[in-house]
Amino acid sequence: MGKKIRVLIIDDSAYSRQAIKGMLEKADDIEVIGVASDGIDGIAKTLRYKPDIITLDIEMPQMDGFSFLRWLMKEQPTPAIMISSRSDNKTIFRTLEMGAVDFVVKPTRRASPEIGRIEQDLLDKIHNITRRSLKKLTRNLNNLYKGRPKRLPGKRVTSRYRVLGIGASTGGPQALQYILASLSEDFPLPIVIAQHMPRGFTGPLAQRLDRLCYIRVKEAVDGEMLQPGVAYISPGGYHLMLKKKGGEAIIDLAEADESDRYVPSANRLMSSVAEVFKKQAIGVILTGMGNDGKDGMKELHRSGGFTIAESEETAVVFGMPNEVIKAGAAREVLPLRSIPERIKKMIFR
Repeated sequence: MGKKIRVLIIDDSAYSRQAIKGMLEKADDIEVIGVASDGIDGIAKTLRYKPDIITLDIEMPQMDGFSFLRWLMKEQPTPAIMISSRSDNKTIFRTLEMGAVDFVVKPTRRASPEIGRIEQDLLDKIHNITRRSLKKLTRNLNNLYKGRPKRLPGKRVTSRYRVLGIGASTGGPQALQYILASLSEDFPLPIVIAQHMPRGFTGPLAQRLDRLCYIRVKEAVDGEMLQPGVAYISPGGYHLMLKKKGGEAIIDLAEADESDRYVPSANRLMSSVAEVFKKQAIGVILTGMGNDGKDGMKELHRSGGFTIAESEETAVVFGMPNEVIKAGAAREVLPLRSIPERIKKMIFR
């Protein structure tokens, strides 16, 4: 057996600490090297044990998750996965800005047996997030917060393209911000987005991006007609697809089933984009674990659409784009910093 992934759990709830520890210890390649009850205890154990990954609660006494994360990124950079409740849905993006790699949603009620539902999600993320993930995320954040991304002004539209589809997972909120904030207010295409995220979090994500971008960003509504220069983010718990109605493209939301592994689904999004727009579509798959987006991008590629996969250089988790590349469905492979400029060149002259 290879080297085990060494995990430190930081949570003020004794029940949550033991429940999370029990989940992780089911995996043969994970070792829980310690548990801590707050940020101060977490600092001591981080320095002592030097974990590979930390799971971190947000609300804790003595020192909360924000203060600990600020110390961690400065003094002992280590990948951190936030274990948040749904009541944290507006603050979780602050932790992602500070360097947390991803988050998992736990029940709001303490000592709830429902916490067991996060097991597979948490295990998947621990198995896919590495120290290299943190280095790439930190570099992307540094590029993002050196200043607002360079606005890419439009000129005359000479392109055949009529829609831009984007799929993303772990590391996606930061990557989406980089791309969307680079687009000018005269960007002529509607943008449809499948970002893996649970219910209650996509609304605040859309509101935050809307404040930061020149274009309008909103959570998608079933039945609404696509408008140029608007980015539509699929609501958590739903799949966003497109369909034709009266010659116009409209949004078709379908509630996810419990058996669906990836929600919202990039595959469903890209397949519908290919069906409705064919060679008039651009599809982009960004950072994320698993293979969501591979089949949809294959359909888009076959239909003549222009397909882009984020390169390993910048993808926080290279799973999703790598699957698209291996399937031969990526016309171009680009680092995150080059994607907005490439899109602009395809649309404007």
